[in-house]
Amino acid sequence: QVQLVESGGGLVQPGGSLRLSCAASGFTFSSYAMSWFRQAPGKEREFVAGASSSGGVTKYADSVKGRFTISRDNAKNTVFLQMNSLKPEDTAVYYCAADPRYGSRQREYAYWGQGTQVTVSS
Repeated sequence: QVQLVESGGGLVQPGGSLRLSCAASGFTFSSYAMSWFRQAPGKEREFVAGASSSGGVTKYADSVKGRFTISRDNAKNTVFLQMNSLKPEDTAVYYCAADPRYGSRQREYAYWGQGTQVTVSS
Protein backbone atom coordinates (compact mmCIF):
# COMPACT_ATOMS: atom_id res chain seq x y z
CA GLN A 1 0.00 0.00 0.00
CA VAL A 2 1.41 3.33 -1.08
CA GLN A 3 1.63 5.99 1.59
CA LEU A 4 2.96 9.53 1.64
CA VAL A 5 2.78 11.07 5.10
CA GLU A 6 3.65 14.73 5.56
CA SER A 7 4.67 16.24 8.88
CA GLY A 8 6.29 19.37 10.27
CA GLY A 9 3.60 21.92 9.57
CA GLY A 10 2.39 24.42 12.12
CA LEU A 11 2.06 28.06 13.07
CA VAL A 12 5.09 30.28 12.58
CA GLN A 13 5.69 34.02 12.65
CA PRO A 14 6.64 35.93 9.52
CA GLY A 15 10.36 35.58 8.90
CA GLY A 16 10.48 32.24 10.65
CA SER A 17 11.36 28.78 9.39
CA LEU A 18 9.79 25.35 9.16
CA ARG A 19 11.00 22.03 7.84
CA LEU A 20 8.42 19.74 6.28
CA SER A 21 9.01 16.02 5.90
CA CYS A 22 7.26 13.46 3.73
CA ALA A 23 7.78 9.79 4.55
CA ALA A 24 7.09 7.42 1.69
CA SER A 25 6.32 3.72 1.64
CA GLY A 26 4.86 1.12 -0.68
CA PHE A 27 6.84 2.01 -3.81
CA THR A 28 10.45 2.30 -4.90
CA PHE A 29 11.10 5.78 -3.58
CA SER A 30 14.53 6.15 -5.16
CA SER A 31 12.99 5.70 -8.63
CA TYR A 32 10.43 8.47 -8.25
CA ALA A 33 10.65 12.20 -8.65
CA MET A 34 9.21 14.01 -5.64
CA SER A 35 7.55 17.38 -5.44
CA TRP A 36 5.84 19.69 -3.02
CA PHE A 37 2.64 21.51 -3.87
CA ARG A 38 0.49 23.84 -1.81
CA GLN A 39 -3.07 25.06 -1.75
CA ALA A 40 -4.13 28.26 -0.04
CA PRO A 41 -7.76 28.90 0.92
CA GLY A 42 -9.80 29.82 -2.12
CA LYS A 43 -6.93 29.17 -4.51
CA GLU A 44 -5.89 26.35 -6.81
CA ARG A 45 -3.16 23.96 -5.78
CA GLU A 46 0.22 25.11 -7.10
CA PHE A 47 3.68 23.68 -7.59
CA VAL A 48 6.27 24.69 -4.99
CA ALA A 49 9.39 22.60 -5.53
CA GLY A 50 10.47 19.37 -7.19
CA ALA A 51 13.43 17.01 -7.10
CA SER A 52 14.52 14.29 -9.48
CA SER A 53 14.80 10.71 -8.26
CA SER A 54 18.43 11.20 -7.25
CA GLY A 55 17.86 14.69 -5.93
CA GLY A 56 20.46 16.02 -8.31
CA VAL A 57 18.01 18.16 -10.25
CA THR A 58 15.64 20.53 -8.51
CA LYS A 59 13.14 23.16 -9.54
CA TYR A 60 11.32 25.89 -7.64
CA ALA A 61 8.39 28.17 -8.12
CA ASP A 62 9.53 31.77 -8.53
CA SER A 63 7.61 32.73 -5.39
CA VAL A 64 9.79 30.52 -3.17
CA LYS A 65 13.13 30.59 -4.98
CA GLY A 66 15.94 31.50 -2.60
CA ARG A 67 13.79 30.83 0.47
CA PHE A 68 12.77 27.16 0.17
CA THR A 69 15.00 24.13 -0.38
CA ILE A 70 13.86 20.66 -1.37
CA SER A 71 16.03 17.68 -0.50
CA ARG A 72 15.63 13.95 -0.19
CA ASP A 73 17.15 11.03 1.67
CA ASN A 74 16.66 7.94 -0.47
CA ALA A 75 18.03 5.71 2.27
CA LYS A 76 15.20 6.86 4.53
CA ASN A 77 12.51 7.21 1.84
CA THR A 78 11.92 10.79 2.88
CA VAL A 79 11.72 14.12 1.10
CA PHE A 80 12.07 17.44 2.90
CA LEU A 81 11.13 21.05 2.31
CA GLN A 82 13.14 23.58 4.27
CA MET A 83 11.21 26.83 4.35
CA ASN A 84 12.98 30.00 5.49
CA SER A 85 11.94 33.66 5.59
CA LEU A 86 8.32 32.63 5.63
CA LYS A 87 5.66 35.12 4.59
CA PRO A 88 1.94 35.26 5.32
CA GLU A 89 1.31 34.41 1.67
CA ASP A 90 3.04 31.07 2.23
CA THR A 91 0.08 30.01 4.36
CA ALA A 92 -1.41 26.89 2.78
CA VAL A 93 -1.82 23.16 3.04
CA TYR A 94 1.38 21.61 1.73
CA TYR A 95 1.29 18.28 -0.11
CA CYS A 96 4.04 15.99 -1.26
CA ALA A 97 3.59 14.01 -4.45
CA ALA A 98 5.46 11.29 -6.30
CA ASP A 99 5.75 10.37 -9.95
CA PRO A 100 8.09 8.11 -11.90
CA ARG A 101 8.85 10.95 -14.31
CA TYR A 102 10.53 14.22 -13.36
CA GLY A 103 8.71 17.26 -14.66
CA SER A 104 5.24 15.77 -14.81
CA ARG A 105 2.22 18.00 -14.85
CA GLN A 106 0.38 18.22 -11.54
CA ARG A 107 -2.52 16.11 -12.78
CA GLU A 108 -0.15 13.33 -13.81
CA TYR A 109 1.38 12.68 -10.42
CA ALA A 110 0.85 9.09 -9.35
CA TYR A 111 0.74 9.45 -5.57
CA TRP A 112 -0.25 12.20 -3.15
CA GLY A 113 -0.06 12.75 0.57
CA GLN A 114 -2.87 14.10 2.73
CA GLY A 115 -1.19 17.42 3.38
CA THR A 116 0.08 19.41 6.34
CA GLN A 117 -1.08 22.89 7.30
CA VAL A 118 1.39 25.74 7.38
CA THR A 119 0.20 29.03 8.82
CA VAL A 120 2.39 32.12 8.79
CA SER A 121 0.97 34.79 11.07
CA SER A 122 1.97 37.13 13.85
